[in-house]
Parts: sequence; structure tokens; C-alpha cells
Amino acid sequence: MNDHEIWYLIIPIALIFVAIAIALFFWSVKSDQFEDLDRQGSNILFDDDQDSHRRAQPRNDDDQPT
Repeated sequence: MNDHEIWYLIIPIALIFVAIAIALFFWSVKSDQFEDLDRQGSNILFDDDQDSHRRAQPRNDDDQPT
């Protein structure tokens, strides 16, 4: 293969990688992987059994019983 023919191999492979990346992104959005990004970052700072951990968790009105 010379310098110009290699593009016929590289471009389709790159397009396949892009298609896979886009498919994985849409799958992760569809399966709610990005639903709550803040809580997991603060979980490492507190123990689960302490009151400070419960106070640090964000409260949603949807979670409150009516």
C-alpha cells in the first residue's frame, strides 16, 4: 500500500469507532447513567451511618411522601 491507499483503510475504521462511541453514549443516556452525578461524589466523604451523611444528601420534593 502506498501513502494514498492507506486512507481507504483508516477512514472506514475511524467511522466504525465513531459509530460505536455514539451508540454507547446514547445507550448510557437511555439507561439513566447520568441521572445523579452529584450524590456519588459526596458519598466518599461520609459514612452511611452518620447523620452528617444524611444531611449532605440532596433532597428532592419527589422523594418526600405526601
